Amino acid sequence: MTIKGLISALTEQEDLNFLLTNRIPRAAVTRFMGWFSKIENSLVRDLSIACWRLFSELDLSEAKKSEFKSLHDCFTRELRPGLRPPDADPQVVVSPSDGIIGAHGTIRDGELYQIKGAPYSLLDLLGDGALVEQHKNGRFITLRLTSSMYHRFHAPYDGRISRVSFIHGDVWNVNPIALKRVERLFCKNERAVLQTRLSTGEALTLVPVAAILVASIRLHFLDVALNAQTKGPVDIACDVSVRKGDELGWFEHGSTIIVLAPDHFEFCDGVSEGVRIRAGQPLLRKPATE
Repeated sequence: MTIKGLISALTEQEDLNFLLTNRIPRAAVTRFMGWFSKIENSLVRDLSIACWRLFSELDLSEAKKSEFKSLHDCFTRELRPGLRPPDADPQVVVSPSDGIIGAHGTIRDGELYQIKGAPYSLLDLLGDGALVEQHKNGRFITLRLTSSMYHRFHAPYDGRISRVSFIHGDVWNVNPIALKRVERLFCKNERAVLQTRLSTGEALTLVPVAAILVASIRLHFLDVALNAQTKGPVDIACDVSVRKGDELGWFEHGSTIIVLAPDHFEFCDGVSEGVRIRAGQPLLRKPATE
């Protein structure tokens, strides 16, 4: 068995995986990774990326550049132009990121779930009663980004971002193993809430959720890093116009984005738990009568 095969076999042991990725000083490890990943030293960079390849299916063939200044530069890499074109159908809301589709369905009077049989409250996730009212019986879909994926996320539709709220919290791993063991995990982790109004007036909300080793959530239109060092509650009113496919920002490692949509939207064909999806591919469809 190869070293990579041995590592894969060990990490597939659920109890061991949970122990190694959660029962450690999560916040301290995350701060360290935020510092370490930015070291601009060729030896540190090369050894770090080589180690990363051992633990994942890292593919850099789509990257805009072939040389990186640091591990962080590789994590947050841009892609070559034209590789994630958004679906042109005006009725389609596209995926904001590359990811693996997780729990999705209908929100039942403000309750949704992280995996089957593990519910959580929309109010606990968003912390905003008025926003909950807009989504309490709508649609939701969870997109999980693994560490090797493209980490930037994009506007799923034309609209205006009116408010960004950052909620301080923990940095639990967000993989399925942790989701089975930690109740209300998404409500415990650091997260941002991006309130958006589509060009047709409906509310569509994105909730990027941080996780262990995620040093920051960055948004292009805000001159601030959203992370554990962000002081006090962050609730920023804004008025940012975006077009479908525009880059909004990035994670500094793999994590999760929860998409909240109106109740009359429908999931597109092919949207199913466990399916890999790319930014720009169809996710939800607005009724044709609109």
